[in-house]
Amino acid sequence: MSHHHAHSHSHDDLLGEIVSELQPVLEEAEQGIYIYFDDEEKLCNEKFSSLLGYDSTEEWAQMEGSFPTLFVDANSQDTLIDAYQKAMQSMTASTTKVRWKKKSGGTADTTVILVPISYKDHLFALHFVA
Repeated sequence: MSHHHAHSHSHDDLLGEIVSELQPVLEEAEQGIYIYFDDEEKLCNEKFSSLLGYDSTEEWAQMEGSFPTLFVDANSQDTLIDAYQKAMQSMTASTTKVRWKKKSGGTADTTVILVPISYKDHLFALHFVA
């Protein structure tokens, strides 16, 4: 028995599976999309990473630190966190205005549509950013 993985599903495997399930959506969407599990486990499509000025989705996903602090303008942090918590607690989708921090230091004003979904008993939110 190998014990690399204490969990039958590490988030890495899960993210990989979710990406392949959602690949057509991530690639074809005219909106930026990201999925957030926690500060280490997140993914996005190229429209979102380029909106924020990152060279690739990998570069964005490898950024370390608190998600709101890294990516969200101070005035939008509570708004986005509240919307995310509502989605997780009461399965409520919502639309909220969010100002993002760009890598270059500028900002991007968007509307985020936040939709709760589950996959193999894991709950997370799909964020569409336009």
